[in-house]
Amino acid sequence: MPGVDTIDGLTRAVADFDTSGFELPMEEAALSRARRSLVETGLLLLGEVHGVRENPLIIRRLVDALGLRSLALEWHGGLTMELYTYLRHGTPLEHPHWWLGDGRVTAGHLAVLRQLSPITITLFEGTEITADWSAREAAMARRVLDMVAAPTLVVAGNAHTGTAPNALGMPMGAFLARGRPGLESIRIDYGRGDFYAMERRSVDEPAAARGLQVVGRELVVGLPEFTEATVPQLPLDALRARLTRF
Repeated sequence: MPGVDTIDGLTRAVADFDTSGFELPMEEAALSRARRSLVETGLLLLGEVHGVRENPLIIRRLVDALGLRSLALEWHGGLTMELYTYLRHGTPLEHPHWWLGDGRVTAGHLAVLRQLSPITITLFEGTEITADWSAREAAMARRVLDMVAAPTLVVAGNAHTGTAPNALGMPMGAFLARGRPGLESIRIDYGRGDFYAMERRSVDEPAAARGLQVVGRELVVGLPEFTEATVPQLPLDALRARLTRF
């Protein structure tokens, strides 16, 4: 079941999401680098492809292995209060930004956050409308630095989490690394599978062996096989109608 378009459907998908049985081997050398990043900079980056079912399971395993109680997500900052209310009381997620269907928010993320609660959650996507990609990245980096205090795993799309310039410009991770030397970024290396970002998509690429490891100079989570997430997505007309209420 890729996309869901009702609150009841999302509620069932969250309840049905199974977090047991997911194993993620971790090399000690890679864990050591991740811990050092958290000690020296207060941050550790994780870059994902949105819409993959295993993404929140990887987050959960890293949070547990590193003993973290703070998580930052590339979700819209305006969702913060509704998210905390949902985690505490199970109230419906009404805001239209939950229902965009781009794969950042999935039933698995909500299930994992409920298991981790109480945990400090920072949502750092803003409202900038600009053609300057690097300027948007700089703004996200500023929000992370302004909002995060405790050692934190920062999760975003993998275009944002590199610590060096890329083809799009200067990513958030590079801006963060300027002020926090020693910052590490983990890249999820996807192999073969489906993901859901507005629609079902497929990838079939070589990937590192399963688990957290050092590959060359990089920290990598190898995910040779992966599956499609369940993603909340309203039809365009319904989304427009809901936007008029917020």
